[in-house]
Amino acid sequence: MDGRSEEIVALERSALDRWVRFDPQGYLDLYAPEVTYFDPNVTKRTDGLEAMKALLAPIKELEDAIKDARYEMTDTKIQRHGDVALLTFNLVNYGKVGDRPERALTRWNATEVYKSIDGRWKIIHSHWSYVKPLLRQEGS
Repeated sequence: MDGRSEEIVALERSALDRWVRFDPQGYLDLYAPEVTYFDPNVTKRTDGLEAMKALLAPIKELEDAIKDARYEMTDTKIQRHGDVALLTFNLVNYGKVGDRPERALTRWNATEVYKSIDGRWKIIHSHWSYVKPLLRQEGS
């Protein structure tokens, strides 16, 4: 991975580090004003930074429900084309709910489209989808 690709992955990890502390600001700082966003929990595309602020605000409410949150980011791939870079990866969010032991809470496929704007990488499009859940094998 070249230095610019490593920079993009580092930006994403920095945003995720804040996200697992229920702080959406890491992502809000990365979004371009005209960002577009697809999420499996909403019925249509979210357009623009102000709409993203409203969409992500409720994350702070989960802080009391989920303890010891952490994540695992795998299978990162960067495809760069001039001043645009496509980052794809898988993400597993872990945490404890109530008195239960830690478990995987969500598994994601993530696509982030970054564009270099005034010398800084910004997310211009984000698309998150759930990974197909693992099915229990009969007899296990």
